[in-house]
Amino acid sequence: MSIDLGMPTSGLHGIPRLPAGEPTATKKDYTSDQEVRWCPGCGDYAILAAVQSFLPSLGLKRENIAFISGIGCSSRFPYYLDTYGMHSVHGRAPSIATGLAISRPDLSVWVVTGDGDALSIGGNHLIHALRRNVNLTILLFNNRIYGLTKGQYSPTSQPGIVTKSTPLGSVDAPFNPVALALGSGATFVARTMDSDRTHLTATLKAAAEHRGASLVEIYQNCPIFNDGAFEMLKDKESAEARILRLEQGQPIRAGGHHVVVRGERGGLDVVGAAGADPSRVVVHDATREDPTAAFALAQLDGEHVPLGIFRSVSHPTYDDLVRGQVAGAIADHGGLPDDDDLAGLLAGKDTWTVG
Repeated sequence: MSIDLGMPTSGLHGIPRLPAGEPTATKKDYTSDQEVRWCPGCGDYAILAAVQSFLPSLGLKRENIAFISGIGCSSRFPYYLDTYGMHSVHGRAPSIATGLAISRPDLSVWVVTGDGDALSIGGNHLIHALRRNVNLTILLFNNRIYGLTKGQYSPTSQPGIVTKSTPLGSVDAPFNPVALALGSGATFVARTMDSDRTHLTATLKAAAEHRGASLVEIYQNCPIFNDGAFEMLKDKESAEARILRLEQGQPIRAGGHHVVVRGERGGLDVVGAAGADPSRVVVHDATREDPTAAFALAQLDGEHVPLGIFRSVSHPTYDDLVRGQVAGAIADHGGLPDDDDLAGLLAGKDTWTVG
């Protein structure tokens, strides 16, 4: 059960908006003067275009938006957006973004990362940002390969994949980013795809408006080192039969062919829609406090793949709670400490003499 502390529920609460009557921003306003350098056909182009087109709809000033990235192809994002940003350290973007979110409640803080950056060297930083429920929007580009370092297998690469670092095929069991996020306690978890502009934009909007840690896994094609990793979800005919659409209050279906039902042993199964028992058909509810159903959906990651919002619940955020503690301490003290107080603190009882 969540605790109501009277805190904001919108992820954009407290961030300055554009004054009424000011001309509406456009994609061009969010496009920097830097040359975009990704391989031809990279899915990052589609994601960048969607983000640049989507940001004006937030109604925020550009100087109140910050994109923090780590290392990798996706992490070039801050260069290509005309907002504040930082191309930071490998895997540490969530930690840097956490400090920014705590100290600057007037900013909409975004993290752009890849499956290698976020789930390998950055795995610990990611799960703790999600666990703490920091008010961040985290975009995890998943191409199931290391692209920037030229094609080694990554934490999400499929078993058996032949790469420069697995010439006989990978024997690793891959991470499921959605399941990992849910297991970390993330309050907003979604999955979308680079080539589905409408779905991608709607998912970004929902993530930005959520107050707390939002993780959006974006299936993204790497045409050089892992081309076609999601081809069955991009081909129009096969996608209709394979993609399980997560729509709030609606039965979870893959086109008109298959439907998700509660299995005999408590799990979820995908069966033919024609012969499905109506009493077992699963109606999607991303707002359930208990993440069990969302986690079960995350396991359907084989022949049929769920796309959409798995979970969206409201909990107090780490940054709001920390600022509340600081404000309370200042109020109890009667204001900020003066120089004498600071000198007393530094030379008080909780000190050690070395040497």
